[in-house]
Amino acid sequence: MNQTFPLARYCFDFTVQTPLRLPDYAGSTLRGAFGNALRRITCMTREKDCKPCALYRTCPYPQIFETPPPENHSLQKFSQVPNPYVIEPPPWGERTYQPGETLSFHFVLAGRALDQFPFIVLAWQRAFLHGIGKGDGTAVLACIALIGQAGEDTVFVAEEGAIRAHEAAILLSSKHLEEGKIRLTFHTPLRLQHNGAPLGPDKLVPRDLLMALVRRTALMAEFHTAQPLALDFAQLAQQAESIESEMRLHWRDWTRYSSRQQQKMALGGVVGEWVLYGDLGPFLPFLHLGQWLHVGKNATFGLGKYNVNVGSAALDPTYMLSGVGRIKRSGSDDQK
Repeated sequence: MNQTFPLARYCFDFTVQTPLRLPDYAGSTLRGAFGNALRRITCMTREKDCKPCALYRTCPYPQIFETPPPENHSLQKFSQVPNPYVIEPPPWGERTYQPGETLSFHFVLAGRALDQFPFIVLAWQRAFLHGIGKGDGTAVLACIALIGQAGEDTVFVAEEGAIRAHEAAILLSSKHLEEGKIRLTFHTPLRLQHNGAPLGPDKLVPRDLLMALVRRTALMAEFHTAQPLALDFAQLAQQAESIESEMRLHWRDWTRYSSRQQQKMALGGVVGEWVLYGDLGPFLPFLHLGQWLHVGKNATFGLGKYNVNVGSAALDPTYMLSGVGRIKRSGSDDQK
């Protein structure tokens, strides 16, 4: 793999105007509001369905929000491919934000979608002005910070109006795994499936996780960057079989309402710690990038979020939102 990957995590800070209520887990709510706003500002034909539209493969909306699968592929037929963004909502727990309070969340963007950042910023502005959550609470965008590996860099301030030039790329870790041990802490439900059924702690094995990370990274690289990866999947799968693990995982239930399917959907998964042992070197780049890309089903709205530690040290600074929405940086004087 190359030494860098085109990938960025942004922190959006909104100042609430009218009471804004978010559910226990707001990833789906934020995703729906973002998608609707993005479609409103980019769609030129006003077709109800994007796929028959003549602009389907060039319009920013599907390119960002519902990436079209390739018409022809040398290896397989794809019904869908991963989208180039991940929404990381505020911490778990229903909350109503009052006027004047700050609502913060993270938004991860990958590959060529980074070129569409101005559209994305405008879409988020319009989404919060239109109304979010029950009661359609409103807020205005105050600022955006690029959460980089070396610190934070403000890239947008409301008073200025323009997006500041910045470089968006992740430097892959070169830390050696001398101990052959990695600890993953999953903060949002990890949904790995077999034959369409989610796997609980008693069914998960390291190969499931590692190959899911490999596949997600490879698809992101192929469809959203100019850096397709030449990988030997069979060899990686064989190496993954030798990895051992200890789990301190438990199941966390979560349901959301799908406006598209007009029904509630159960989207539970596992959270907690998963310690991996063995020759993990071949998987380090994928484990590293997964801290931004997430892993498993429904990663787009924030599920499968984790951070990595080697021994007692963090593999890289990983940024979390505290319970009150302010940014905290691990590996610093701030509370982790």
